[in-house]
Formats: sequence, structure tokens, C-alpha cells
Amino acid sequence: MAHDVPGTTPAPTPAPASAPAASAARPWLDTGAPVAQRAAALLAALTLPEKLSLLHQHAPAVDRLGLPAFRTGAEVLHGVAWLGTATVFPQPVGLAATWDPDLLERVGAAVGTELRAKHAADPSVSLNVWAPVVDPLRHPAWGRNEEGWSSDPHVTAWLATAYARGLRGDHPVYWRTVPTLKHFLGYDNETDRAVTSTQLRPRVLHEYELPAFRGPVRAGVVGAVMPSYNLVNGRPAHLCGELLDELRSWTDASLLVVSDAAAPGNVVTFQRYHADHVTSHAALLRAGVDSFTDNDSDAGPTLTRLTAALERGLLAEADVDRAVLRQLELRLRTGELDPDLDPWRVGPDAIDLPEHRALARESAARAVVVLENDGVLPLAPDASVAVVGPHAERVLHDWYSGTPPYLVGLATALRERLGERQVLVADGADRVALTSTSTGRGVRALADGTLVADADADADAPAAHDVTDWGDGLLTLRDVARDLLWNGGAWVVRADATRVGGWVAQESFRRRQHGDGTWSLQHVASGRWVRVQHDEAGTLVAEAHDVAHAERFAVDVLRDGAQDVARAAAAADVVVVTAGNEPHLHGRETEDRPHLHLPAPQLALWRAARTAHARAVLLVVSSYPYVLDDAVQDAPAVVWSAHGGQEQGHGLADVLLGDTEPTGRLAQEWPADAEQAGDLLDYDILATRTTPWYAPSPPRYGLGHGLTYGDVEYVGLRLDAGPGPVGPDDEVLAHVTLAHWAGRRAHELVQLYVSAPTHRLPYPHRLLAHTRTVVDPGQQVEVALPVRVADLAVWDVTRDRWVVEPGRYTLSAGPSSARDALRVGLDVQADPVPPRDLRSVPVRAADADELTGVDLAETTPATGTCVQVRRGRAAGDVLLRDCAVAGAVELEVTVARTRAGAASVEVLDGPAGAVIARAQVPAGGGRHDWCTVRVPWAAPGGAAGSVQDVRLRLVGAARLATVRLV
Repeated sequence: MAHDVPGTTPAPTPAPASAPAASAARPWLDTGAPVAQRAAALLAALTLPEKLSLLHQHAPAVDRLGLPAFRTGAEVLHGVAWLGTATVFPQPVGLAATWDPDLLERVGAAVGTELRAKHAADPSVSLNVWAPVVDPLRHPAWGRNEEGWSSDPHVTAWLATAYARGLRGDHPVYWRTVPTLKHFLGYDNETDRAVTSTQLRPRVLHEYELPAFRGPVRAGVVGAVMPSYNLVNGRPAHLCGELLDELRSWTDASLLVVSDAAAPGNVVTFQRYHADHVTSHAALLRAGVDSFTDNDSDAGPTLTRLTAALERGLLAEADVDRAVLRQLELRLRTGELDPDLDPWRVGPDAIDLPEHRALARESAARAVVVLENDGVLPLAPDASVAVVGPHAERVLHDWYSGTPPYLVGLATALRERLGERQVLVADGADRVALTSTSTGRGVRALADGTLVADADADADAPAAHDVTDWGDGLLTLRDVARDLLWNGGAWVVRADATRVGGWVAQESFRRRQHGDGTWSLQHVASGRWVRVQHDEAGTLVAEAHDVAHAERFAVDVLRDGAQDVARAAAAADVVVVTAGNEPHLHGRETEDRPHLHLPAPQLALWRAARTAHARAVLLVVSSYPYVLDDAVQDAPAVVWSAHGGQEQGHGLADVLLGDTEPTGRLAQEWPADAEQAGDLLDYDILATRTTPWYAPSPPRYGLGHGLTYGDVEYVGLRLDAGPGPVGPDDEVLAHVTLAHWAGRRAHELVQLYVSAPTHRLPYPHRLLAHTRTVVDPGQQVEVALPVRVADLAVWDVTRDRWVVEPGRYTLSAGPSSARDALRVGLDVQADPVPPRDLRSVPVRAADADELTGVDLAETTPATGTCVQVRRGRAAGDVLLRDCAVAGAVELEVTVARTRAGAASVEVLDGPAGAVIARAQVPAGGGRHDWCTVRVPWAAPGGAAGSVQDVRLRLVGAARLATVRLV
């Protein structure tokens, strides 16, 4: 079908099924043949050096075959990034708050169209796009929280699939773009991200981590996957061949695996997993990595290493062929070799189209979430409004933002609706004049932005600078006359930056306040202190190595930010206090958040505004959730928006004024306190009881939370399941009744959760089904939510498969994971999980029911998972529950011969832990030198039962792979 977009070239009539004459000599040009067949023909025509050249991100042209140059990767996280002007939509965590797959597909289609326009202007722009990011948002301190979708992996999969479907398009052969899922797997921290090992025991792996990736892959909307920087269970994610095989098993289509930037080199440098790059590159290719993103555009090192690996017999040509074939299939999907048949062709002018602007505004409004409201919202159409705080007028960018054609801030949008005089603005920044104590002159900006200390300090209108404190000591300074930020990235400090940005932000400073009230300023990116040069102008440079050599500036406060906020608030009918983050500071790629609280300077602004006016709205604009402190517990209204892109102001104003019903709902919970979020580096949500799935107490705002301007109550829940218990293959209907008592028409996200308090295993409290409905005032509505009993399954570690266990499950309905008071029981009849049979085949220790004081690690560099005593611990325990032990006389364990001192494996007598048998681990080659050791078996406690728990303790440097009774 044709896809007509303004600025596009109409889609041509498809070619007839018969191949053109040229395809006889070049069968890869046979457009009537399947993509896989054409790719295989092209592969067969390539020489080995040509094939190797295609394995780097920057693949050269093969002119003799008509194959143009190609590169993987264009950034389209929430709009086309880094390629000039393009429509900027809300951050993914904001798009997720829409809970609207149709909207997200339309956003994806718009982004894909604009990427196609960039490709039309420059064919080197890749149609393989590196989005969406589907790592579940397990912990809100993760610096890249803004890039993800939800803390729930199934919600993540559902929403990301919709966005990827828009990027892909619906043509059966040709794709608008080829999306890439990021980052596989267990990636949720920036702290030491290339060297931390994510611990994913089987239930956490299969129930929480993998579903976010499985959904888009099974839906057929992605053509590539990018592994993560971290290690998984002791093995670099890029070398987790078994997990990549698992991922590829979900689809019959080809999936290209592209490395993350510099990750191939990390295997040797940071991770020290292999001793040399030739060995590591061979291992990467064998594990399933198909494209090396390394050394920027220089393919030389990659090709040299892969060539050497072939010469040394570490690789076979078949390994190269497999990777190249996947790339060729991806490229054929983009229509690269069939420009006349490509249905997605657009011209370079398909950027910033009117419909894209409208879609940006719609998505910005739909992403707004009303968290609290005691009647302050919506704002009256004739109200005077004070908009205060750092987001009052400005729209901020994140690292993966594009360059928007325009920006609309909240104050601007409100002025459009309410009138110029009805909107008062105070951004809360302190306005100061700075005087160099070494020159006695004031700091000002020259015409080119260079900051110098040569101004008349006694001038009636001294040069002014606005200081915004983003908390924890990070400041930005803005020259008022130029309305540009200070930038220390070029040694000479200049006021020339329109925004904070860059891989390393150059626009932030720290302040040292001395005892006499003077300031010294440190440029954060370089760590250098600002001093004044001994030139005629007194140029400011970020050069001093320590504060002793830094300039001291006398400070004259021209405007106190908090007092300015209080004045504006007192003069209006209502005050909207903006708070939140600068996306390049305090949490972003390479940097996790320092804490989960609102910045102290913003809390001070809130207190100033709240003291001046009772009708105060706290508007949080942020990349992540916060723990809301006592200072804002009494806020009459609280609203959240992610950084909303170019139409942020219009989207917020549409909701605050009630022009658009607030339909946004949180896709990530807000914790009640910092402890509830758990340890950033501990991924075992079962053991730590974290995320809404396992937390013992409710969050401040649960998954799915968000208020409407109506008054909806959940009044009834019943199941249409028929008489008696149901089976794993059955489906039931949950009927939820809602009543709307007063107010305006309400848009409600009805949610159904499942839990199983009496389950033999820790069972998650998780979302099972949901739907949207509209309820008019005075009306009752009933919605039906279908439930597949199979969706109640958990991962059975004893048999490596999904299983629905028998027993009673509790289904609950409500507006969020924290407010699901309506409950009904569901009885399930199914086969119970049988005892583990330790007598037939060895059982992996990694599949234990409980692991205490041990870590998961690699069995060999390429395959397998074992357990080892955690670093810093003397011993660790492994528990295998309900094991068939009848007739056993010995316990046979596979252990690694240690070269790090004494180690042993002990059999414990029940929970008390008395040792009833012990075997020493023999000395040997170390980490991967495995042997079999037998320990005399005696039933714990002298019990004679045929089913018992088996408790083992590893002592010292012991590593354990398998357990068996003989």
C-alpha cells in the first residue's frame, strides 16, 4: 500500500513477480525472491575480505556488486537526534505515561518519516535505528531512567512494541526503519556499568528481565538487538551466547546483534575477560555479535583482529558468513537495493510537518499525570497565575534529544490562553553581580561571549548573572544580557551556550563560599577552578588546579530568587511551582542519581511560594520519580511530566487549564521512601522485595496512578469463570464496575492485578490486564477484562519451564498497583510441581531455590552458569527444596579446582546449619578447571523421608556447577 506523507515521493506500482533480466547475473536484485534468498545470493558473491569489512559499524561500499556504503545506528529515542532540526517528542518515560499504543505507533511513524527525510538528504544516515530502550525501570536512581518505559516488563514490552511498530511500518517486505532493542540484558546502573555483574537467577531472568525484550521480538517489529555494557552472571553481556540464542529463538526472522559503542574493546580493557583482542573478537562473533561498534569510524583494528582470529583458527568462515548474512537481510528490508519499490521514500523536507507539530502537542498533553488534586485544578480560565521555578519558561533537552524547530515553555503557553497580564513569572534564580577581588572590576560578557573582569564595579546597572542551583552543589550561571549560559569547555569561560548539553556537560559549576562571603567557582567537567588572567581585560579561564589559586568574587545579590518567587505567588490567584531536574545533571547516561529527593533549593522555592499563597500547585518536570519530602506532603495539587519536548508548554497548559482531560498515568511507581527502592546494584527483586511486584509496603504512587478531573469510584468486581476451579488452558472474564458521582467526564485506566499470598513461592503482585473507559457524571459502567489462566505462570527452576501451579490466586481491581481494594479469589486446578529428582541428571546449582552469600558466575568463558562465594564473604549457602533422595548414598558435585587457598563443600543439617558431611575441593588450575567430588550423603536430621531439602555450604574459593545424588 502507498503511504502518502507531505513532502514524499508517491510509492510506485510494485514490480511484477517475474525478476528483471539483470537478476539472472545478480540474483540478489531479484525483487520477486524472498529477502533471505536474496541475502544468501549476495553473501555468496562476496569475497572473504569483503565479508570481513561488513562486520564493522562503518561498512564500506562493494561497488562491483552494487552494494553501497552502510553504517548501523541512528538515534531516534523520542525523535531524530544529532542530525539537525527534527520534531522532539516527550521522553520515553513520558510517552509511556500515555498508556496509549495507538498514539505511540503514530509517534514512531512520525519519527521514522523524519529519519527517512534525513536519509534522503544524506544517504549515509542509517535506516537501522537504535531504539527503543526496553530495560525495565527497576530502580529510579538509574541515570538513564528517562530512556525506558516502565518498571513493569510487560507494560514496557506493550508500549515499546507500539513505538517500534510505528518506526517499522506495516509493509510486508520493506521497513520504514529497522528498530534495535537496547540493552540486552540486566542493565539498570551507570555506576561502574562496564564492570558490574548483574545477578539474574532464573526466576528473575525469565519473569522480569526477558519479557520486555520478548514482546517486541515476537511481534516482529524489531530487526536488531544491542547487548548491554555490563556482565550478566559473571559473563560480559556481549558474550552471553546462550541468552542471545534464547532471544533469537522467539522469532523465525533474522536479528542482527550490534555491539554497543566501544563494548568489544571493553572485554579486554575494563572487563579483563579475555587476555587479547584477537581472542575476544573471535568469542564475540561466535557468541552471536554481528556488527562491531568500536574505534569510531576506524574499522582497521576490528578487521585486523578478526583476520588474525581466522588465521589462528579461532574463527571459521561460517562464523563470518552467519553475521554478514544477518546484516544483508536487514539492509534489504530497508529497500536499499530497491529504491524504485521502496514505499517509504520521502523528500528531505518531510521534517517539522504540521501534523508532527500537532502530534507533539497531543503526546505532551497525554503524558501529563495529575498525582494529587484537592480542587485547585483545573485552573479557572480567568485566573491570574504565577509560574515559578526553573521550568517556568524553559524547555530542557536530554542527551538523546534532537534539535527542535521551536520550543514552547509553560509560561508562554499560559500567556497565549490567559493573556499577557494574567501570567507572572519568576524562575527562582538568584541574580547577582560578580566582582573580581584581584582586579576590583565586575564580570561581564564581551560581544563574543568571553567573560572578563573589566566592568565598572560602581556602575548604576552592573552586569548581571542568574545563578540556578540544581542541588547538591551544581550550578548553572546565565549572563542576563546575552541570555546565554556560562561554558567552561574551551578553557576560556564564555557565556555562549543556549543549553546544558554534550556527552560531558560543560555548563555546570560548583561554588566554594569563603568565610568573607566571596565565591570561588569550579568548572565541573574539567575540575579546574576559575581564575582571572593577567591580561588587559582580565579574562576568566577555567585553569586553576586548586581553590588556593582560584579567583575570589565578591557577590552583590541583585535579586533574591526565593523572595522573587514569594512576590509573584502573592500577587496571583494561584501559583504553579515548577521543580525537577536538568537532564544533563544529576542522572543521565554515565551518571546515576545521587539520591531520590527533590533538590533542596527547589524545596526552598516551594516553601517560599506555599507560604505566600495557599493555592499552590507543585509541577514536577523530570526524567524520573522522586521521593516527596515532608515539605510538599501538604501540596494542594501535584502534577508530573517528563521533559516533554518542543510542545511541553502547550501540553502542560492544556491539562492545567482543563482543555484536555488528564489521561496520563504513571508507568513507573514513585517510592514512599528511599529504602523502598532498594540497592541500585542488587537486581534480585525476589530477595530484596523491590519493585511493585514484591515490595511489602505500597509506594507513594503506584504503577498506573493518575487522577482524572472527575470523581470515579470502583464499586464492584466479579469473575465470570463458571463453577469450580479453572485450569491452565482456561480464560476467565473479570467484570469491574465503576461509578462516577460528580464533576466532568472522566477517563479511567482500569487495572487488574494478581497476587497469591499462599503460593509456595514468593509470588509477584503484578498487572494482569487493563483497559481504558470513559465515565460520565452520574453514570455506572462495567468493563470486562479477559484473563488467560496461563498468564499466572511462574518459571519452574526444577524443570526450566513455565508452570501454572495449583491453588488460590487473588485478583484485585483499582486505579493503580497501590489502590486495588476490590478483590476476588480464583481457584486453579493444575498439576503440582513434583520433587526435584537429583538422582537422574545433575542439577545446576544456579537453579537453586535459595542462594545466600553466593554469586552467579560463568562455568566456562562461553557457556554455563555456576555459583561462587560472594566477594568479601567466607562462605555461602545453596538450598534445593523438595528433593527426591530415596536410595542415595553420596552427593556428587561438580566443582572448580581452586588455586586460591583452601575451599570445601559442606552438607548442612537443616536450617540450623550443623555440618553433617564435608569434602575438600582439590587444588588445580583455578576458575574453569572442573572436577567431580563426592560427599557422603546422610539424610538431614536422620529423617528417612524420600523427599527432603538439600542444603549445601560453599567455603572459601569454592565454585559449584552441578549437584547429583548417587
